[in-house]
Amino acid sequence: MLPTPGNLDVFIDRALEEDSFGADVTTKSLIPPHLEARAFLVPKEPGILAGLEVAAATFRRVDTSLVFTQKLLDGDRVDGGEIVATISGRMASILTAERTALNFLQRMSGIATLTDRYVQAVVGTSSSITDTRKTVPGLRLLDKYSVSIGGGRNHRMSLADGVLIKDNHLAALQAEGIDLGQAIKRARAHHTVKIEVEVESIEAAIAAANAGADIVMLDNMSPADMHTAVDQITADCTVEASGGITLANVAEVAQSGVDIISIGALTHSPRALDISLDYEAKNA
Repeated sequence: MLPTPGNLDVFIDRALEEDSFGADVTTKSLIPPHLEARAFLVPKEPGILAGLEVAAATFRRVDTSLVFTQKLLDGDRVDGGEIVATISGRMASILTAERTALNFLQRMSGIATLTDRYVQAVVGTSSSITDTRKTVPGLRLLDKYSVSIGGGRNHRMSLADGVLIKDNHLAALQAEGIDLGQAIKRARAHHTVKIEVEVESIEAAIAAANAGADIVMLDNMSPADMHTAVDQITADCTVEASGGITLANVAEVAQSGVDIISIGALTHSPRALDISLDYEAKNA
């Protein structure tokens, strides 16, 4: 879900302040305050829309009199060239809000579009596509919302959402003589959230599952090794694949039988969807 309107305003205000929207010297010096216009949001390529409500809120944050009319909704698939929304009102206000609104909309639609490609690549398997915490600092809620719009699932929203024991945690504990099984018991004694363990070998995956992990993450393992690990891990333990997964190999990873495929690239390396704002000036 999107942040509440109040929290969404925090994201938007920070972005507008970064752009010094109140000191738009170009627009102030060139565009008469009375000039009215209508603008059209038009994707230039195929993709999945996400962030239309954020874009609308951005325009309204600059000027409450602007009218934003959606033709399509978040999650809709576009071919490119169609009008997805119109903005009407003071041209100066539309110009001032344009870049910030497009930054949100293009990035969010890019994430949704990339997620959809991964989701489509594993159709017919039992694997689900999830994101990670590799998000833009301060924009995690928007990034993860966009993943969900693209058909993916959200992994941990924050450090509070689950125990994830990684190699560095285990290395620190080993110095105190604490092994994996003891680490899982220690975590279980303090928390009721699920416990996940990151492993890099078949043997470690089996050991983690046998020690009581709820989820075992197979990190940077080959699809063949993933398949072997899945076959030997008990059915009540969820198996996740992560690391080195691309559109070229995600189908093969899914066919190994893993339950979850987590992909950091969904939010750390998306390409923005090409969306433009075209103008139609009205008579003064």
